[in-house]
Amino acid sequence: MRIRPLKAAAHTLTALALAAFATTSLASGAQAQAAPAAAHYGAKPMAHAGQLKPAATSTNTLRVGSSASQGVVSPTPKVYLVFWGSQWSSDPAGVAADMQSMFKGLYGTADTWGTILSQYCEGVAKGTVTCGTKGIHVKHPTSTPLAGVWFDNSTAAPTNAAAADIATEATNAAGHFGNTTQTSNLNSQYVVVSPTGTHPDGFPNSGFCAWHDFTASASYGKLAYTNLPYIPDSGAGACTTFTDGRMLSGIESTETHEYAETVTDTWPSIGWNGGGGEIGDACVQLDAYVKLTTGTFDLQGLWSNAANKCVTHG
Repeated sequence: MRIRPLKAAAHTLTALALAAFATTSLASGAQAQAAPAAAHYGAKPMAHAGQLKPAATSTNTLRVGSSASQGVVSPTPKVYLVFWGSQWSSDPAGVAADMQSMFKGLYGTADTWGTILSQYCEGVAKGTVTCGTKGIHVKHPTSTPLAGVWFDNSTAAPTNAAAADIATEATNAAGHFGNTTQTSNLNSQYVVVSPTGTHPDGFPNSGFCAWHDFTASASYGKLAYTNLPYIPDSGAGACTTFTDGRMLSGIESTETHEYAETVTDTWPSIGWNGGGGEIGDACVQLDAYVKLTTGTFDLQGLWSNAANKCVTHG
């Protein structure tokens, strides 16, 4: 979902949530910069358990926004984790290991959550609601979607990175991983994870847990990427529906939100959107602990056109 000032009619729930939380100053983010003016997609609202309610189901049906056969979905998704900055020598919550473990297990029969995505496709008429056997569908991975990990510790990540800085880091990552053509970037998404103590794009005072977008590189083509802050800095319960005090739940829930939205709206917003936003936006109040081969993780619910509701398994 894209957050646009004064244009929230189609995305009332999330826009109102963002407006409310954008003015909230959390203790851990006291030095964060002011809320950004730039618009981005899939912005999961900054909240703690119980502060958000699900959107009305009658408006959430997803429709494809373009008849294109590229950039609508990622049929064979590949995730590149980018741990930005020399500050990753400090990782008090264990985010780096956790993100790698989660994606290493997000495939196969143990992953009943990722199967939700396989109903969505590209290469069908704009406005399509049900792909059926038509188009090119998202394929449920038979092996880990984690294609690469980079600890970019050449310099420190900015304390207050601007959105343009994050996009530049995603472009740097594409070069690092050798994805130097549009073809190699069609199914790739770069998750730029900022270190503890930083405030990328104003986090947390800007009202989001994370967002995703794309940037255009003259050399590499369009690149899908995510701005993923160090969410444990906001405390247990931030960005998750769980209240058990587990510090990693919020960042797991948030990244699965952004991952799924990037897979189904790779170059926003020509992919799948509805009255409640993208596939994760209407379902921010539905989390589940899912046991994968690599551990148990907090995965956020996703909108299923097939079920006509938010679900946590396909």
